Amino acid sequence: MEGFSLKSRAIAFAMCAGAVAFILALAAASTPEMITVESAGRALIAAIVCGVMCWASAERTIASTAGSIDAAITRLAQAANGDLESAIPHEVGENVPQLANAMEGLFRQLHSNLESVQRLAMFDPVTSLANRTNFRRTAERMLADMPPGENAVLYFIDLDRFKAVNDTLGHATGDALLGMVANRLRAVADRFAGAGARAPLIGRLAGDEFTMFFPGLADLKDADRIGRGILFALSESFDLADQEVSIGASIGIAIRPEHGTTLHDLMRAADAAMYHAKAMGRGRAEHFTDQLAAEIAERAQLESDLREAVDKDQFALVFQPQVSATDGRIVAAEALLRWRHPDGLKMPGAFLQRAEETGLIVEIGEWVLQSVARTIARWGELGIGQRLAVNISQRQIDHANFFRRLREAMHAARAPAALLELEMTETLAMHCSSEVIDAIAALRADGATVAIDDFGTGYSNLSRLRELPVDRIKLDRSVIEQVANHAEARAIAQAMIGLIHGLGCEAVAEGIENEDQAAVLRVIGCDVLQGYAVAQPMAEDEFLAWARGVEPRRIAV
Repeated sequence: MEGFSLKSRAIAFAMCAGAVAFILALAAASTPEMITVESAGRALIAAIVCGVMCWASAERTIASTAGSIDAAITRLAQAANGDLESAIPHEVGENVPQLANAMEGLFRQLHSNLESVQRLAMFDPVTSLANRTNFRRTAERMLADMPPGENAVLYFIDLDRFKAVNDTLGHATGDALLGMVANRLRAVADRFAGAGARAPLIGRLAGDEFTMFFPGLADLKDADRIGRGILFALSESFDLADQEVSIGASIGIAIRPEHGTTLHDLMRAADAAMYHAKAMGRGRAEHFTDQLAAEIAERAQLESDLREAVDKDQFALVFQPQVSATDGRIVAAEALLRWRHPDGLKMPGAFLQRAEETGLIVEIGEWVLQSVARTIARWGELGIGQRLAVNISQRQIDHANFFRRLREAMHAARAPAALLELEMTETLAMHCSSEVIDAIAALRADGATVAIDDFGTGYSNLSRLRELPVDRIKLDRSVIEQVANHAEARAIAQAMIGLIHGLGCEAVAEGIENEDQAAVLRVIGCDVLQGYAVAQPMAEDEFLAWARGVEPRRIAV
């Protein structure tokens, strides 16, 4: 019976009932031996009467109900295909009202659930603004519908001091602040809505990053007015947790078609302009410019070249001696990274920041780690007793695993740890975690030494400095630059050397450029000197030859 409706089944039931009535009437009217045409006719009349009565009953009750159920099944099939708006067939409400009410309740609940899913999928739950996916889809559709030369402006907004609010007042308060920011952005959009041909679009991309898109801007002068309006709205304090909180924002501005016609191009341009605004002091709005475009292209090319340098092993170490201030003997050498670029040798300042930004510093650091271990192993076999100092980057000092791998590499190369010295900047030393300190302490227990670099340029907590496993502290070149010419500079350098000795560490001066500086530093108590006045950085073979010539003669600088 599959494929037949309930109504057709009811009709079939009526016909079967008539047939049964015919057989029973025929049987009741006569015996098998006495069946005649007359008796069969009487039975047929009774069967027809019975069938008609069954048909009437089925039509009135079963067939009408079955027809309503058939209509309900058809309507449910439409709902399964996404149609929740069409009305429920009237015959269902007339013949099966309970079913009609249940279907209406089901459709209302499904519609509500779908709306909730839509909101979660397309709107940010904290601010009720369009989320990243929704903003991108809507903005791309708006851009596609715009005529080729029509202007539009995209604003990339990053809150300046939001993290401090989250850290001090908690995430719940931070979410409340984001909601207030969204309301102020809506107010700005409403105020300037007439500047564009269509209503502006606002989105929250992630964290404290917001975007505003104004399509069809009639006058590009309005772009600056809107930017100032956003800055003003977000510079006013917010009333949070019974206190006033000020955050401000940095804004990047990209214009269609000048800076691109696709959302990808506009987002990239506005993002770069926003970072430029932060670099310029925050709390300002900056346009994307040709200069920024050139810098982006340069950074992209530098990243590509760095990846190629990692693949082709274009890096090298050079070594700059550190000598005793009293007798000129070599006490250590600092390993310095160089990039053998096809266009010429590049110094670390030309590429390390980009390596940090792209994460390539991890691969470069791994290369340095292995190279230092192999170099120390060679020096140990040659009987060289001078230490090899290696600089630790911010990315490396954030991970205790780097120091563990360095220790493993030293053991694997059978390199004597006594020849290894780790150098970290003053600022990094103040912020490294206890796990990192433990990992450094393990290397120090093997015999390695630790130095603080660039001392005098950051903020030092003396109690924290006493807790660190430190052996040497290197004065920054800015501290010793004027010691030969200015009494104040000498007094400051001497005080810092006294502080270093008070901590039980050796004082090392780097960046020595002339004999006068070296002479003053000897007098005020500096222990070790490093700089071009001693020797320039050299390749390993050149350094070893230089060391063999200097060591026996104990030449003072």
